[in-house]
Amino acid sequence: MRPTTTLLSCGIAAGLLVPALMLIDGATRPGYSLWHHGASQLGTGERGWLQTVNFVIGGLLLLAFAAGLRRALPPGHRALWKPILLMAAGLALAVAGIVPTDPALGYPPGRPEVVTTTGRLHALAGLALFAALAAAPFVLARSPHPGSRRWAAYSRWSGALVITFAIAAGLAFRLDVQDVLQPAPAGLLEHAALLVGFAWIIAVGVRLRRQNPAPGQA
Repeated sequence: MRPTTTLLSCGIAAGLLVPALMLIDGATRPGYSLWHHGASQLGTGERGWLQTVNFVIGGLLLLAFAAGLRRALPPGHRALWKPILLMAAGLALAVAGIVPTDPALGYPPGRPEVVTTTGRLHALAGLALFAALAAAPFVLARSPHPGSRRWAAYSRWSGALVITFAIAAGLAFRLDVQDVLQPAPAGLLEHAALLVGFAWIIAVGVRLRRQNPAPGQA
């Protein structure tokens, strides 16, 4: 089981690395506001390369985690398709890192706010990421192990919060762009959606590692 536990640990690593680096960079980046600006905008401007690396490595870790999930689940058709959503999340996160977003809401400072093909591709990757992070908890809510009711409730609440925060972030962004509410908390809401999603991934990794211990740890 050692390869399985190693792959599951990749999910825990992604859940810790991506949000931590995102928040630390955002809190210390000149001109960037965690309240106002989206996480994707950290891939632009000063130190933009840092979040590019963060998203790509995070995406690769999630792909490894999906492989571990496939190995850890009981055999059957469910074990085949359940990891697909986490694979989609990993791919979307990596693409979001490679393909930068457009300047928006005054960041990076002094850059014209135009919509480009690259920005549209990034937006599609972001949409896929949030959709996967919202759907995966519902798909993996059922478990045959003890405490499954509590786990199901936690998973479903996580999925519901991810989609709620993500939609609210999109609405806040629109209100800000249309000068209805400034500065709108679009960044705060988007970061909240990501934090909930990655916290759930950590919980999945810890739970499955306990159910599939490495040799000598049982």
